[in-house]
Amino acid sequence: MLMKPAVFLDRDGTLIEDVGYLARPDGVRVIPGVPDALRRLAGAGFALVVVSNQSGVGRGLFPLEAVAAVNAEVARRFAAAGVTIDAWHCCPHLPDAGCACRKPGTQLHREAAAALDLDLGASWCIGDRPGDVDAARALGARAILVCTGEGRHHVEAVRAAGVPVAADLPAAVELVLGAETAQRPSQ
Repeated sequence: MLMKPAVFLDRDGTLIEDVGYLARPDGVRVIPGVPDALRRLAGAGFALVVVSNQSGVGRGLFPLEAVAAVNAEVARRFAAAGVTIDAWHCCPHLPDAGCACRKPGTQLHREAAAALDLDLGASWCIGDRPGDVDAARALGARAILVCTGEGRHHVEAVRAAGVPVAADLPAAVELVLGAETAQRPSQ
């Protein structure tokens, strides 16, 4: 079986509005255009994997079950739009915990790759923070920073490092699909 490429997606600030330590499903606000963008990626053959740092758990602000409930609400809304997320992964630890699962660590990406038979070198990481970009580099994947969420605060540094920047996920998907089309051999 051929390995499949993936798009690893941050949750807060990339797929849904970042409202800070989201612990309740009724606080989910999907960023406009995201379901259609995800549908396009899936239609192009990408696995869709969410990898999210959720330090609110480590800070004692909410239990891991609250993260699962929020993820379930996001998944429900995406399913209503015809989109299925292939895997959901989150790091519940504090930023200074030193774990391998908190982005820019790549443990969760690698677990998803093993479970779903993913080709990391043909994959992308899209998120609104430098940790998403750094994780992509460590994986040998490509990265795009989105300006939704915290992304607008990191544009200069990320661009200086040669990483593409997009206004939002729909614009990032245009970059991904454009790059994939450019890499296909002509017939």
